[in-house]
Amino acid sequence: MEMPSWIEIGVPTLDRPFGLAAWPIFEKAYEAALGYKPQDFRFVPGETHLSTIKACTTVLLSYYILVFGGRELMRGREAFQLNFLFKVHNFYLTAISFVLLVLFAEQIIPTVARHGLFFAICDHKGGWTDKLVILYYMNYLTKFLELIDTCFLFLKKKPLTFLHTYHHGATALLCYTQLIGNTAVSWPVITLNLTVHVVMYWYYFQSARGIRIWWKKYITIMQIVQFVLDLGFIYFASWTYFTSTYFPHLPNAGKCAGEEFAAIAGICIITSYLLLFIAFYLATYKKPVPKGRRRATSALVEMKDEKVPTVGEARRRLSRGQHDLHANGFATGANGTPNGRATRSRKA
Repeated sequence: MEMPSWIEIGVPTLDRPFGLAAWPIFEKAYEAALGYKPQDFRFVPGETHLSTIKACTTVLLSYYILVFGGRELMRGREAFQLNFLFKVHNFYLTAISFVLLVLFAEQIIPTVARHGLFFAICDHKGGWTDKLVILYYMNYLTKFLELIDTCFLFLKKKPLTFLHTYHHGATALLCYTQLIGNTAVSWPVITLNLTVHVVMYWYYFQSARGIRIWWKKYITIMQIVQFVLDLGFIYFASWTYFTSTYFPHLPNAGKCAGEEFAAIAGICIITSYLLLFIAFYLATYKKPVPKGRRRATSALVEMKDEKVPTVGEARRRLSRGQHDLHANGFATGANGTPNGRATRSRKA
């Protein structure tokens, strides 16, 4: 059977790093759904869906009203199970994150290989191409899908933490600021985030299926590493922009594409993420062991180190124990119960 012309597959190359070209498949599906090629998309504030600060903040404000109001409504009600819907939600977020990650990588790998990292993060021709803009916008839209995470929490009567509710709302706002700010350094932050989300949402999907996974702690570590790398890119791009613009006598690498408010928003929001996730990690995985638990642990260690007695030694210990019981006036009856009284059965 002959393959369609829009499926390109073969030995991996620089322009087709995964062997199978992902963009032509995406282009075919996008055009079938919307009637035009994805690279013809233009993000126009005021015309594109959710492209104004009013629209973005209205959705986010509604989100907070819904989740905190919903939590109050659920106080006197039974928790919903929603396990099937939760599995579906986490599966499609895993799939969306993976597809977007592959599409981003297919665009970025050739650019970095041919023109270098600075060109890819600081030049509009490297980090703000027509193909990347539609991917930035689609990633922005997924942030509103991710708000459903919190709806599951209050419907299942799980606690709503500050980190969770703040992180979801702030991420949607962050993506919006970078879109209207034409920030070429957006792609490292987004691709790192997508990588974490593929792992994280797959974990939640498997957990909902009842599969116990031991590496949950390492998802938080991945998130912390992600934010450290994010800030490395953002601080560098911001430094070279501000110094080349206002303080050219200071060391810098040259101009970097993007608006100033977008750089400040990125620095503030992602720095707050790093601090909050470090605090969460320390509070969750580095709690001091209570004294009682330390004693129990020591006892367990001693038990593990103790040699297993032989049969003869066990009999001698049992004999000594029975002698001690008689010596202390605690005699057993014929049926083996104290003072000869039979113990009632649980059924009785």
